[in-house]
Amino acid sequence: MGHSAAVWDCKAAIEMSKDWNGIEQILLRNPQGASARVSVHGGQVVSWRNERGEELLFTSSKAIFKPPKDIRGGIPICFPQFGNCGSPEQHGFARNKIWVIDENPPQLHPNDSHCKSFIDLLLKPSEEDLKCWPHSFEFRLRVSLSADGDLILISRVRNVNGKPFSFSFAYHTHLSVSDISEVRIEGLETLDYLDSLCQRERFTEQGDAVTFESEIDRVYLNSPSIVAVLDHEKKRTFVIKKEGLPDCVVWNPWEKKSKSMADFGDEEYKQMLCVNGAAIGRPITLKPGEEWTGRLELSVVSSSFCSEQFDLQRQSF
Repeated sequence: MGHSAAVWDCKAAIEMSKDWNGIEQILLRNPQGASARVSVHGGQVVSWRNERGEELLFTSSKAIFKPPKDIRGGIPICFPQFGNCGSPEQHGFARNKIWVIDENPPQLHPNDSHCKSFIDLLLKPSEEDLKCWPHSFEFRLRVSLSADGDLILISRVRNVNGKPFSFSFAYHTHLSVSDISEVRIEGLETLDYLDSLCQRERFTEQGDAVTFESEIDRVYLNSPSIVAVLDHEKKRTFVIKKEGLPDCVVWNPWEKKSKSMADFGDEEYKQMLCVNGAAIGRPITLKPGEEWTGRLELSVVSSSFCSEQFDLQRQSF
């Protein structure tokens, strides 16, 4: 392969391929058979499978895998904005661009490479990007698959501009669930949230868990570093760990909005849930030369993993 950015360790493996539009993809594998597939289109994780080959991320059957259209599903990178603030386009331009494989990635903490297969990608602004968002930056993304099959994304944004700039950010994570009506989120109770269905009015979560019976589009502010998504029917729990990402976005379009989206099936809302590590409520500001890091780690455990264990792990993270 010849890519110094791609690492094989502990019998982990990495393969290069192209999708049906000729866009390069990187397949990461671990010795137990788990895998993650990353597209240079958007620097986007488009698949994450456990050792039994079960897909853990949702991608719409109507998703369009052709730039400049973003891919509906997986984990789009939302930068330099999340939401629709006029310009640049909704959720920013990073998810619509072709990233390059980073041949000279920065050294990260040893724990972020031990017994993992990973790929490093790089995005720099084009002249077109600078017209709509006039700030020079370097965005480095590392996607890793651990020996345990956990998926880790580390984003590093550096200001190479002559003046400060601010941005918001989200890993727009589409989880695959059995039935949205049977899913609940733990870790967001009692938090304040901005409700995007009510012009981002601020409310306080009243439930002892977040459950779903209609459209939801919320930004939970100052959320804990660990959030759990319990899927009762599949008897599994997604554990979402995050650093540098104070907020958590929860989104499901439900029936009416699903029918209005051309790249989303009418009934697909039942099998998906977005729970995003994000920095939205208070945008990140970088002075010239400064760098920000946002880290997301996704793992799946059996639902016998009880709340007490979840609390202990949350305290120790």
